Amino acid sequence: MQIFRGFHHAALAPACALTIGNFDGVHRGHQAMLALLRNEAQHRDLPATVLTFEPHPRDYFAALTGKSELAPARIATLRDKLSELERCGVDQVVVVPFDQRLASLTPQAFIDDVLVNGLKARYVLVGDDFRFGAKRAGDHDLLDAEGDRQGFDVARMMSYEVHGLRVSSSVVRDALAAGDMPQVERLLGRPYTISGHVIHGAKLGRSLDCRTLNVRFGHEKPATSGIFAVRTHGLSDQPLEGVASLGVRPTVEDAGRVLLEVHCFDWPAALGKEGGYGKIVRVELLHKLRDEARYDGLEALQAAIHQDIADARGFFEAQRRGT
Repeated sequence: MQIFRGFHHAALAPACALTIGNFDGVHRGHQAMLALLRNEAQHRDLPATVLTFEPHPRDYFAALTGKSELAPARIATLRDKLSELERCGVDQVVVVPFDQRLASLTPQAFIDDVLVNGLKARYVLVGDDFRFGAKRAGDHDLLDAEGDRQGFDVARMMSYEVHGLRVSSSVVRDALAAGDMPQVERLLGRPYTISGHVIHGAKLGRSLDCRTLNVRFGHEKPATSGIFAVRTHGLSDQPLEGVASLGVRPTVEDAGRVLLEVHCFDWPAALGKEGGYGKIVRVELLHKLRDEARYDGLEALQAAIHQDIADARGFFEAQRRGT
């Protein structure tokens, strides 16, 4: 899969089959749309292409108005979104910065400048609630009429349901906020996963008798937080069971940055004590144990951590027993 920042690149395909959206989480509704896109692209001998935005348009407007509460909680980092798009068979992804220029484009200008001249779209697939252009004034009817006039096909996909529930990023965020990880897995079609490079931290886990891997989340407003039973891929041939904290670490840090700290129960001896740094790991958050909490000192924090380890071990034991 090729990834482009913006659409002014010579390597971009001269024509494409396109869908447009934020694709936060790449849930089962997104996956169904991408499967349809891929099928239509193959019939037309065109690359299946996704146009997506970073930052999220609602992030931009929240910053513009100074109302941080308007920004959506983020399900996935850009890295994880791109990884899932590739797994879905997308050929090219165009990541466009959502800024004042893009926000002010009229619907007609968005069609002309971005879809036709920028991406050379020959087929455009959108969702049933798709809106575009300044003040979200553009809709499917306008897009369809312009497609007929300018020579590209337009298709609209209706909503996707799981057990009668319409799957959307908002529904996934609600399930994550509630800590309902089995429901999140049903909506995504896979366990909820965060990946990234293992970075150096404050080494506090060593003094607490609980060494951890640290992975930055990259957004200040994750869709979930707390303590989880996890499974970590990328350190050995087999995934490693463990416990992880996702959040801002209120007991030991006031910076507000979001960090995923993972403690693996059984550290691979072949890695050595420092062998995890720089590796890209993929961490599945399987079961929420509790919310983040602030403790009165490191002794209380250490006791809580060891209880979390025991609880996470209990979760995996129950899984193996099938209970």
